[in-house]
Amino acid sequence: MNIGYKVNVNNTFNFELEKESISQLDAVNIETNKFHILHENKPYKVEIITSDFSQKSYTVTVNNNNYTVVISNPLDLLIKEMGFEVGLTKQVNFIKAPMPGLILEISVVAGQEVKANDNLIILGAMKMENSFLSPRDGMIKSITVAVGDAVDKGQLLIEFE
Repeated sequence: MNIGYKVNVNNTFNFELEKESISQLDAVNIETNKFHILHENKPYKVEIITSDFSQKSYTVTVNNNNYTVVISNPLDLLIKEMGFEVGLTKQVNFIKAPMPGLILEISVVAGQEVKANDNLIILGAMKMENSFLSPRDGMIKSITVAVGDAVDKGQLLIEFE
């Protein structure tokens, strides 16, 4: 059996589809995102309502009933099994000093809402100023240093909630 895709419908039903069965699907494209499908001599009117290509998630209407469909191929399943998620980024919850240096400026306070790429802190090291920008939207939980502090490599500087 040559599994081509695993399909989950409404987080309830799971199907395994072989590549050969997909290629034999009797579907006619009526207009953009609308199809007429014939399966076991029964007609179905299908429309793709929304699609999220990076998550391989679709909302479809089949004969006026809505379904949420998530499609995974063998590579997607292997990536998930290895502990990675397709299309998602790691949640950064803290900023640590990448090298020893001196805190020159702190642009935020604990409890402050920040947006991705907001300036957080400036670390002077090796005769250069290194600006650290927020890696994500969030709230500052704590700041463990003050202006003028000498820091070691790996030392916690800022923690997010």
